[in-house]
Amino acid sequence: MEHSKVVRNILLGVTVAVAAIVAAAVMLTGRGPRVPVVVVSRQNLSARISSNGKVEPISPFTARAGFPTFVQNVMAKEGQKVHRGQVVLDLEGADMRAQLAQSRANLLAAQTDLQNAKAGGPPDQVAQLRADLQSAQMQVKNLKISVDQLKQLVAEQAATTQELTRAQENLTKAQGTLQTLEAKKQDLQSRSAQLIEGAQLRVAQAQSLVQSLQAKVASATVISPIDGTLYSLPVKLGDFVQTGQVLAEMADLRRVRVRAFVDEPDLGSLSVGQEVDVTWDGKPGKMWKGKTEQLPQQVVARGMRSVGDVLCSIDNTERDLLPNTNVDVQILVHAQRNVLAVPRAAVNEQDGQHYVYLVRGDRVGVRNITVGIASSSMYQVLSGLASGDVVAEPADQTLRNGAKIRPLEAQ
Repeated sequence: MEHSKVVRNILLGVTVAVAAIVAAAVMLTGRGPRVPVVVVSRQNLSARISSNGKVEPISPFTARAGFPTFVQNVMAKEGQKVHRGQVVLDLEGADMRAQLAQSRANLLAAQTDLQNAKAGGPPDQVAQLRADLQSAQMQVKNLKISVDQLKQLVAEQAATTQELTRAQENLTKAQGTLQTLEAKKQDLQSRSAQLIEGAQLRVAQAQSLVQSLQAKVASATVISPIDGTLYSLPVKLGDFVQTGQVLAEMADLRRVRVRAFVDEPDLGSLSVGQEVDVTWDGKPGKMWKGKTEQLPQQVVARGMRSVGDVLCSIDNTERDLLPNTNVDVQILVHAQRNVLAVPRAAVNEQDGQHYVYLVRGDRVGVRNITVGIASSSMYQVLSGLASGDVVAEPADQTLRNGAKIRPLEAQ
């Protein structure tokens, strides 16, 4: 234990002695440490936000299977240009077409029932009842006339009471028949509202089914609705597809958009219309130009990052930037030409005040400055410096006001 203390004391003494020797040497020679310096000049500054993103088609058309079936024909290839009205593929739809034909027949029957209900019943029955009523009414009318005439004849002793009695019995029977027919008519009329309501419901159900089956039958033939590119064709001849499965994706790829994932701290610098540069590892050296189109409405977690989705419209005239590819994005936040600039490495900050070490001969002095826009390596200087001033870039070295240095100009 005592031995360790002795060793530490010896090492401490050696360190102090070396420091004293170095300090003495500096004082004797009068030379300060070597410090890189740079001349303040005017430059073009630009600030960019770097991020990643994903390419998306604008207004894509996605064809999906409307029912479970097999792929019957494929008439196009992924990546080819397609024209409006061009058939891309067919699905097996014979069973669906048969169902559609039966549903149309059912709809026609339901519509007939509705017409009959509104007319009071089946046409033949309604016509027969109307004829029977007219015949009964005429018979009652004629029998009443006959009874009245027989009463006059009996009074004149020109007819017998037996004849009058038979005529009255026939009238009573005819009146009973007429009452029965009128009761039947009233019964049909009272039930007509319920019959109409039920028939209307059946018609609506049949129409809905027909429309659904028509859409499914139509979906069995995938037709391009646009002039564009078939950029995705995930099925092949003979494949079995489920309802809702993607069959093909098409879009006009001359203009696409990029969904850029911008980190939360950078979102405040964004605005609509800023210039965007996009690069893709799939085509090294190629750059696509565009502009910010829509700013994020919220911040979401994406892996370990908190980002906002920025939509950027991109000029893709050559159609070589493909949907769903991962790209690198540079957004130009601001740019200034011919401004006084100083390297960020030369600028210090304390309590919100920026300052530099201004070099005069072999000494440095603290100079407060006001900064403007910033790029990745430079600050714009609004006040405190002039073109041609020399400032120190001390890096890891610690300087003080009035310190002596040996300026080391940048190569």
